[in-house]
Amino acid sequence: MITALLTGLAVSPWARAALRYGAIALAVLLFLLALRRSGERAGRLAERFETTEKSNEIQRRMLDAAARRPRDRDRLPTGGRV
Repeated sequence: MITALLTGLAVSPWARAALRYGAIALAVLLFLLALRRSGERAGRLAERFETTEKSNEIQRRMLDAAARRPRDRDRLPTGGRV
């Protein structure tokens, strides 16, 4: 019974055209969904990169400040006080 229906669909030119267009529409839909997903992934990666760059800049500033500080209390500038 099911075999006869499937054979009838495969033989009918209208059914073959509908199946062809359905397959094309499905392929386009899947392509667009994959494109959207890869765009979201690229956005997340860009955001992660930006966050990493900000934290690296902050750490660089901290290291520069630590390199410029006096080594011990005896080398602190007195600022006119005794």
